[in-house]
Amino acid sequence: MSKVLVTGADGFIGSHLTQLLLREGFEVRALSQYNSFNNWGWLEGIDHPGLEVVCGDVRDPDYCRHICRDMDMAFHLAALIAIPYSYVAPDSYVDTNIKGTLNMCQAARDMGLQRLLVTSTSEVYGTALEVPIRETHPKQPQSPYSATKIGADAIAMSFYNAFDLPVTIVRPFNTYGPRQSARAIIPTIITQIAAGAREIKVGDLTPTRDFNFVEDTCRGFLAIARAERDKVVGQEINIATGKEVSMERTLHTIARLMNADVEWVTDPARLRPSNSEVRRLLGCSNKLRELTGWKSEFTLEQGLQRTIDWFTNPDNLKRYKTNIYNQ
Repeated sequence: MSKVLVTGADGFIGSHLTQLLLREGFEVRALSQYNSFNNWGWLEGIDHPGLEVVCGDVRDPDYCRHICRDMDMAFHLAALIAIPYSYVAPDSYVDTNIKGTLNMCQAARDMGLQRLLVTSTSEVYGTALEVPIRETHPKQPQSPYSATKIGADAIAMSFYNAFDLPVTIVRPFNTYGPRQSARAIIPTIITQIAAGAREIKVGDLTPTRDFNFVEDTCRGFLAIARAERDKVVGQEINIATGKEVSMERTLHTIARLMNADVEWVTDPARLRPSNSEVRRLLGCSNKLRELTGWKSEFTLEQGLQRTIDWFTNPDNLKRYKTNIYNQ
């Protein structure tokens, strides 16, 4: 299967995945969300003969059928992802995450795609009831965002069960790296330090996360795409390191790697409602490893250094508004 569609290709993970697929010899149709500025997000500057950039919106079912035409496989990453914004605009998340996934499933079925990989999130698990978190862990909607991703996963699996649509749910844990939105904890700290701030604004530092460097996450997608179809279709598959680290330890590591003498200041705007905060995430990737042989290659320090190197490049840093909290 050489012709693939990537929705959400203009975003953080989507742009990295697009580049990986191009390096691996795929022809990629990359969907960037339509805007009147004709801006392709993080696809800007990527020039490759195998890349076709299209602009549109997964909320339109006809457009989804249009972009699935002549494709062998689709990686569906398009979504609204910021948790704080989901508190004030939940209807937008239903439209994009649930209805957008429904539209992609219908389009994949109508156009006869051989595979559809639907991107989930570890947020669907909520605060861990048992660790490491396996794919059988109960789903806990602790934010409107996670609720819509649970709904999107359910829609996708219903198409597998009802219509034999060759769907796989790919569930990355906390991915970080170059190009990530400054709403996330790692880039918001790096960009504040890089901009010269001494008092670094943060939210709650006690939760733990399973941080995946973006290159490892994308290799996980590729491994699943290349796996024997019957082994992965109809499956929910985690991509996780199996290692847990607190926000506080992560931020001290960043400060050490950046040789920064800084203080942490709690910003109330960055705190989630108490029942919405996911306190602990620690993933299990045994299924992925057994099916594909995948394992994470980057340690947290290696991934953080790569991320710091990218964000501290002045040409990259200037694209971020370090004095504004981006929901």
